[in-house]
Amino acid sequence: MTIALRYAAYSDVGCLREGNEDSGYAGQHLLAVADGMGGYAGGEVASSIAIASISRLDAEDHPADEMAEALQRAVEQANGSLSRRIMEEPQLENMGTTLTAMLWSGPRVALIHIGDSRAYLMRGSRFEQITHDHTLVQTLVDEGKITEEEVATHPQRSLILRALDGKSPVDPDISISEAKVGDRYMLCSDGLSGVVSKKTIHETLATETDPRAAAKKLIDLANRGGGPDNITAVVADVIETDTDREGPTSTAQVVGAADQRAATVEPEPDTPARRAQELRVGGDTAEMDPIRDDAPEPAYAGAPYDPQYDPAYEDYEPAPAARRGPEPETEYRTRRWWPMVLVFVVIVAAVAGGGYYFGRQYVESQYYIGPSSDGETVSVYQGIDTDIAGISLSEEIDRTDIRLDSLTEGDLSAVENTIPVDSPAAADTRIEDLRANQPGDTEESG
Repeated sequence: MTIALRYAAYSDVGCLREGNEDSGYAGQHLLAVADGMGGYAGGEVASSIAIASISRLDAEDHPADEMAEALQRAVEQANGSLSRRIMEEPQLENMGTTLTAMLWSGPRVALIHIGDSRAYLMRGSRFEQITHDHTLVQTLVDEGKITEEEVATHPQRSLILRALDGKSPVDPDISISEAKVGDRYMLCSDGLSGVVSKKTIHETLATETDPRAAAKKLIDLANRGGGPDNITAVVADVIETDTDREGPTSTAQVVGAADQRAATVEPEPDTPARRAQELRVGGDTAEMDPIRDDAPEPAYAGAPYDPQYDPAYEDYEPAPAARRGPEPETEYRTRRWWPMVLVFVVIVAAVAGGGYYFGRQYVESQYYIGPSSDGETVSVYQGIDTDIAGISLSEEIDRTDIRLDSLTEGDLSAVENTIPVDSPAAADTRIEDLRANQPGDTEESG
């Protein structure tokens, strides 16, 4: 039995964003979604670099026992490319991207994941998310400190704990699984999963039999829900080539920022850039609104991104810029774009500042009672009992003289699991209760 993929990839800017920072890829052996971040131009550069780095795996044969290593190596190369780009253009130092990708070798599938873009699997009546979000709110859910329902309104719901940023070591999740004929996989950015419920995603994938129709319908649903972010969806069906009438998809599809930025480069024949350009989709799948050859180039076209930039290419030189129109038209476009850029920067700064302020206010308004830092006595803490990247979100503000080994079994268990309180005054009251419940104190009072 020979299995293959029939797939479709689409990306849409959404209803509120000026540009698309998402990138996606679908090929015979590779599916990938990257959600860029970092402000104007930075996010699209980051996601484009990630997709360009990992898409090279689609053209190679990988033994099943080497797929995980190949994915890890490609992600590390992408992170290295981000680092070099930041050194060349320091204004991009805050850029980064998520990456969720699946590499296929027959029925064997290797999944690599970093950030909050997601992968889902529908197998028969079963539907499940097969990635785990690397976000603060997901950590709080895992620790039982907030519920799934509270995630949507949490002030730090957009805080990602892991991403490709060219500065931090790569720490992705990697897993190996076995695909079955009839499986349907869906990869997406949070512009889809953050707006469309898991139930609706399942119903859409179950009722739309064609991957193209399913991907388009999901993007439409996200836009109907407000489309607050860029939206990318890659849908792939696992088929048996001997019995499936339509057969597998034969052409690779690049969508989103990776496709748009590739369009600004004029590759020379038989060069790495030319081979990357040939990966672009020909017509039936790409952006929701395909880019025309005669469409006005974006404002960042003056610094095109070469998707094959890598230390392996020691003779690398920047690719030539795409042809421009007459000089007066170029000046007009510059005047037209910059007001929008400035407004966008102000809005992003305001949102980031507001998120930081309210997040800090929330953390500083929390108190709890727990074991002291030396593990011997009871202390009062301000903040949340959790760490982010090794940084504690709480501070020990009062260490009492109540020893842990003097507590009753019930009080000891409560303290070790931390006792939340509303204020320092409430903490003092609870401390006095613990002091009064000490077995020694009870005996002396009797």
